[in-house]
Amino acid sequence: MSQPTMIHRYRWYELVGIYAGILLFLTFILAPFVEGFLVSLKPLALLFSSPYRFWPENGSLAAYRTMWVSVPGFARYIFNSFFISTIITVAVLLLVVPSAYAFARFKFRGSSALLAAFLAVNMFSGAVLLIPLFRLMRSFGVLNTYFAMIVPGVAFLIPSAIWLLRTYMMRIPRELDEAAFVDGASHVYTLRRVILPIAMPGIAVVAITTFIGSYAQQFIFALTFNSKTEYMPLPIGLYAYFGRQEVVWNELMAASFVGIAPAVIVIFFLQRYLVSGLTAGAVKQ
Repeated sequence: MSQPTMIHRYRWYELVGIYAGILLFLTFILAPFVEGFLVSLKPLALLFSSPYRFWPENGSLAAYRTMWVSVPGFARYIFNSFFISTIITVAVLLLVVPSAYAFARFKFRGSSALLAAFLAVNMFSGAVLLIPLFRLMRSFGVLNTYFAMIVPGVAFLIPSAIWLLRTYMMRIPRELDEAAFVDGASHVYTLRRVILPIAMPGIAVVAITTFIGSYAQQFIFALTFNSKTEYMPLPIGLYAYFGRQEVVWNELMAASFVGIAPAVIVIFFLQRYLVSGLTAGAVKQ
């Protein structure tokens, strides 16, 4: 006889409380996105009408059509954001995977202090380091290029990625490494052939979080280190909807939903890796 699942062990009023809590949580999470989408359907003259109407009257997709005309080169902005985020993600993975393996498997002098220093980097806002970063970018001659936004993005996202992947690799049994060493495998071979296949869910989590983080933090670096339109990312394109007299809210919301579409598509196709990576190791075998 099969055992009842965990959800069937609750009483009816406990189930009502659980689903009510989930519904309340989803309401707070999804309400801004629903409201933003409805704003993109409303004519600009009706956005601040009184009384407030949740569902738009005379709603249309006109803002989605006119936004391309309002900001010339908007498609280029989306491509730049996607390109910059992709390069940052690849660079972070190439640096973080061997670093996380070293911190997870080897004990060397100063490792704890180095990990603490990595964590301390995340305590500083990018705005605090803008002036020294600007001087550094100028000395390297990479201002007004993609590198001016890629290099700071990689630097700020590496510490959290190392901590996340190191924690995942520490859950992988050391006996696998020892068995590979007995067979004559080197550390590089062990990482590439033994550890990496097992750590792929954790690497996928790091890749997704890095991509999302790099997609979201491009505004301040692009505004400071770049003045050429052909290299500007999406946040600069959205900033163009803020005029001196008014903000074109419906077109801004439409452009925002179109701009985040590439990130949403990436997350949609990689969500199963994200779930498996976050839950791996949560249950003791």
